[in-house]
Amino acid sequence: MRELDRHRRSVGEISYLDVGEGPVTVFVHGVFTNALLWRHCMTKLAEHRRCIAIDLPGHGRTPPVADATVHGLAHAVRTVLTSLDLTDVHLVGNDTGGAVCQLVYTAEPGRIASLALTNCDTEGNFPPPLFAPAAWLARLGLLSLLRPLTHAPKLVRQAYRIGYQNPAPPEIIQRYVDPILGNAHGTRFMRRLLSSMDSKQLAAATIALHQCTIPTALIWGTGDRLFKLRWASWLKDLIPGATDVVTVPGGRLFFPDDRADELVTALRNHWN
Repeated sequence: MRELDRHRRSVGEISYLDVGEGPVTVFVHGVFTNALLWRHCMTKLAEHRRCIAIDLPGHGRTPPVADATVHGLAHAVRTVLTSLDLTDVHLVGNDTGGAVCQLVYTAEPGRIASLALTNCDTEGNFPPPLFAPAAWLARLGLLSLLRPLTHAPKLVRQAYRIGYQNPAPPEIIQRYVDPILGNAHGTRFMRRLLSSMDSKQLAAATIALHQCTIPTALIWGTGDRLFKLRWASWLKDLIPGATDVVTVPGGRLFFPDDRADELVTALRNHWN
């Protein structure tokens, strides 16, 4: 982490990691993680690619913003792309970050050279039913009750097993959780973000993806209980530029972290 932190940059208050040189590859994480989700992928790819991993608003080192919706998250990614004048971008998203990538493509299609979507939200599955209890807690204003978990890293690490086969080290999990539950401002932002989740917010993205002919990879962990494999098939049928679904047998939601080798292999095949 210390080595990666040497490569931390910012656009305004939006923090991101910027490692390597070559074709620009932008990685977008989902809720309850941050740019460190991609640390292994970036390390493996940085020799041949410029890897940028953004801390979305309210996550990592990027503070909350006024627009606590998936559109507000997408606006932050677009701000980085436009501020750095990035073109021919290879965009990679996971979880809610996949929905963010869909919206970024919808608004900035001319900047995007290719898409890679791993287990992620789509219209019709935003939020996934298994995630609904978190959204209910948020709508009831009870998310702050989870704040004591910031002082119980081992317990939090166990909770993350829903998305990991092999959970990240405690220090990574702590850096995921602290900006969200460690202060009232972060918790309020997450409450608003989770409460806002609704499939209608991705309707425009579905229309845009129906006309998307850029190369699109669908790389899916089959052990994920939130984003079943059928949603990868749904995206394949929707997107003209998508080819086959590449599966990671048994991979859970956060397989980009604990099974980075397989994701990197699939991404290299996609880019080739």
